[in-house]
This record gives sequence, C-alpha cells and structure tokens, in this order.
Amino acid sequence: MARDTTDETRIANTEELAAHLAEGSKPESAWRIGTEHEKFPFYTEHNSPVPYDGPRGIRAILEGMQSKLGWEPIIDEGNIIGLVEPTGQGAISLEPGGQFELSGAPLLSIHQTCRESNAHLAQVREIAEPLGIRFLGLGGSPKWTLAETPRMPKSRYNIMSNYMPKVGKDGLNMMYRTCTIQVNLDFSSETDMRRKMQVSVKLQSIATALFAMSPFTEGKPNGLLSWRSEIWRDTDNNRSGVLPFIFNENFGFADYVEWALDVPMYFVMRHGRYHDCTHVTFRQFMNGALKDSIPESTPNMGDWANHLSTLFPEVRLKRFLEMRGADGGPWRRICALPAFWVGLLYDAEALNAAEAMTRDWSYEEVQALRDEVPAKGLQAKLRNRSVHEIARDVLAISKLGLRNRAMLNSEGFDETHYLSSLEEVVARGTTSAEQMLSQYNTVWGSSVEPAFLEYAY
Repeated sequence: MARDTTDETRIANTEELAAHLAEGSKPESAWRIGTEHEKFPFYTEHNSPVPYDGPRGIRAILEGMQSKLGWEPIIDEGNIIGLVEPTGQGAISLEPGGQFELSGAPLLSIHQTCRESNAHLAQVREIAEPLGIRFLGLGGSPKWTLAETPRMPKSRYNIMSNYMPKVGKDGLNMMYRTCTIQVNLDFSSETDMRRKMQVSVKLQSIATALFAMSPFTEGKPNGLLSWRSEIWRDTDNNRSGVLPFIFNENFGFADYVEWALDVPMYFVMRHGRYHDCTHVTFRQFMNGALKDSIPESTPNMGDWANHLSTLFPEVRLKRFLEMRGADGGPWRRICALPAFWVGLLYDAEALNAAEAMTRDWSYEEVQALRDEVPAKGLQAKLRNRSVHEIARDVLAISKLGLRNRAMLNSEGFDETHYLSSLEEVVARGTTSAEQMLSQYNTVWGSSVEPAFLEYAY
C-alpha cells in the first residue's frame, strides 16, 4: 500500500463500517482490474541486496523515478518512500525489505494491465541499470539472510517489525523476504461480493500451486515449492488465513466487519505521525481504549480504511476484493494472475461454473488443501482429486470467461493468451518451483546465483 488513508469522518456505529464496504459496489460496466506486483532489487555485481540510502540505493531509484514520471512523492519523516500518480491512477511503494511495488491503475482489460506492467518495468530499468541494479521476480528471497536484508525507513513497518515476533515465527520473513502478485477486483452488490469471495477463497490454493516460485532460502532448497505461502501459515493467525465464516450461505459485509473489529490494530495516524496501537482491537478503540494515549482519539473512517489494509486473509475485502495467494514471478506471470481471476470472476457463465465446481467444498477441506499446497504444489489433493487435475478444469473455466469477455487488442487477440504460462505448468505437470529445483541440481551446479540472471527484470 503506497499511502495510508486520511479521512476524518467520525464513526458513529458499526453499521457505518459495513456501509463503508458496501459503497464499493459498482455496476458491471464500471468494473476494473488493479494489479500489484513486487520484485527484489539487487546489485548485479554480487547479487547483493540494495539498501535505502547511498548514491546507488533505493532512495536514488525513487528520486530518479520521480524526476522521470513527475509523480507526487510520498514522504515519511523526511524520507521518500513512494510515488503517487497525480490523478490517483497508480502508485509506486516500498515493502519492508526494499521490495519495489507497482500498485497499478484501475484498468479495463488485461491488455492494458500488461502494457502498464511493461512500461513500469522499462521505466524502472532505465533508472536502475545505470546504478548497477536489477530486479528479481520470485516469491521468496533466495539468497540473503534476514540480517542481510535492508530495512526501509517507513514508520508503519517499524511498528509491524516490533509486533510480528509476538504473534508468529515467520512475520519478519513475510515482511522482508517475500514478494507477491495481486489483483484487485470489483463487485456489484453484497450478493456478488459473497459469490466472488467464496469462489476465490476456495480456489486460492489452486492459484498458489500454479504460481509457486519460492523453493530457495539462504542459498539452498527449503523443502517447499511456495515458501512464501508457507510463511503465511505462521505470521499472525489473528489476521490471516482462511476465514471460516466466509463459507456461510448468508455471509455479508457485516460479518467481515465483526471479524475485523476484533483483530488487534497496528497503528493510528494523526497529523502524519504513527502511534503504535498493537495493544488494542478496533472494537476497543471504538469503545474509548485510546482516549488517554493519542490525540483526537475518536475513530474515523481513515482509521478504519487503514485497519482494513493491515488484515491479511487469503482474500481481503475492502471496497474491492484482493486475491492474495500468488508468489511473485517473471513478467508473464504479472499478466497471468489478473487473467486467471478475471476469467473466473468477471464473466457470468464462468462464475456460475466455478461456483458449481466448488459449491460443496467445506471449510475443513479448503483449509487442509491450503496447508498442503506450499510443500506439495500440484500433487496436493482435495478428496480424491489432485490440484493438478483441479487446476486443469479451473483454467478451462477461466479461459471460457476471458473468451466470453471478448476484449480484443489492436491485433485482434482476446485475453486468453495471457493464461499460456499457467497452461504450460498444467501441461508439464510440475510447478515452476520444481523446474527451478531441477536446474539447481543440474545446470546451476547447486547454486542459486543463476536465478538472478534467469528471473531478473
């Protein structure tokens, strides 16, 4: 998230919190696609991490991007930590370990998403390459220890870094050593939100397997295919994972609000300053728990929006839905992730088919699958079917949805070809992580260094 929200509208009751979510509803004609992707910057001479400061640091990249794009800088205690397009159509931000993120503009088609990603990567290369910096497209940092990984000067990350070890063993790994690709999608109503949320939660592990690309840690195989996904199993279970109440047939905005109210907060921002609020839930905040510890202690809608951004379930609900199951990866995957979910969720025939396929999947089954996939990938099973078999069917539904959308580019091609890298995974029967492990054991000579060549932007 590039910039934390400021909205001083006071909150009177919890009904207003549900209404805040419901206000995200849009007619189908206004549905858009917002794609986010992260990548690890590294120095090419030694494949070493890039610190924030210095003439060849992250700050220098951001300042170069600001000069090139003319975007508005985001400043935190005197440090540039991101850029925002002046009309709100996209942003560049930093993750805790220096991971460089583009939060894309809300776009109509995957063609536009791919052009946006390609333009961003070209722009950032133009600034970074003269500094001897490139970017790695993987789901997990394959080489650097946590101690070797730099820390970005962003106030909310200081609060999170102090809090994470108290609630799970992998929170700092999540913050500093993982990258993801996400897509943000719209809904038209509470019913439409429910259907899309339920289908996408059930199928999130299928996406995790298809996008698995984090098999190395600190220079060696880690025994997993998606280390990034495994990390989320013990980061902070108060705010992450598969949420059981989403499976209820009448699940709605108010249910998500009730859950979110009882999750501990990270911070409250007042006059540009971050106040550590990890000792209270949002419900306690609303009941006056911070009245003696922060200025202007009445909760406002900016506080609520910021709190929602610090929740990390498999699919996150804000005024749109965020698909959170995929590892970071190479350029083709940046286009494939939104194509996969748009095909499933933005076409009525495809959504009906995906809903029919998953209708009787229970919370317990989905949770068990989610626990298996990081290690087993396509070989994990739900009932008597492998993820490999399920993924083939799901991709067929996604392809149907993209074909039905009939969004053509200037050459007359629809959006289905963006699924080709995922179709290759299914045709091969092995994840990209397994392909990397095979290379590691053969042509890479038991070294992860070649990954910095093969998966660099």
